[in-house]
Amino acid sequence: MDTENFRTIQNKLYKKLDSHRFQHTLGVMYTCAAMAMVYGVDLEKAQLAGLLHDCAKCVSDKKKLKLCKKHKLPVSSLEKENPFLLHAKLGAYFAKKKYGVKDKEVLSAIRCHTTGKQAMTTLEQIVFIADYIEPMRSTAPHLDEIRRLAFQDLDKCTYEILKDTLEYLSQTPRNIDPATQKAFDYYSERNEKKHG
Repeated sequence: MDTENFRTIQNKLYKKLDSHRFQHTLGVMYTCAAMAMVYGVDLEKAQLAGLLHDCAKCVSDKKKLKLCKKHKLPVSSLEKENPFLLHAKLGAYFAKKKYGVKDKEVLSAIRCHTTGKQAMTTLEQIVFIADYIEPMRSTAPHLDEIRRLAFQDLDKCTYEILKDTLEYLSQTPRNIDPATQKAFDYYSERNEKKHG
């Protein structure tokens, strides 16, 4: 994707997202780029996935449900109760249909950036982690440690983020997406094998 197309997407997003979300989006895009340089991932793909990861975030919950129904995107009972969870799934759809993204790995990275999933690709992990650690984030626990790990050990970093996420969500267990639990179990086992 050339610089011109990139700028066009940025300009479209500027109009679609509120200013806080747009600043977060830029932070994620730059963090994805930095991590891609460390881990040898295609820079353009990483930036594109970072730029579009929240492209459906500012759609109202009611409209998210309506659009998912219209475009035949599956909605779980958990997502029906918590439509804000649909922004990743809907974002992948928007990235393809509205922003012309054809790359399946980029679309998948957008789709799983909130819940994570088992056996993520390096690009998927980068977007998942960048969303959590970008410079504007300040409230997550162990953030300094997680930011350091992001550039040293992707699997351990993914595990720590999932662990903190599940701890936070355990206050309202019915809001835990099964994909997050499965991802945690997978990276927990992987981390155990690696670090004992």
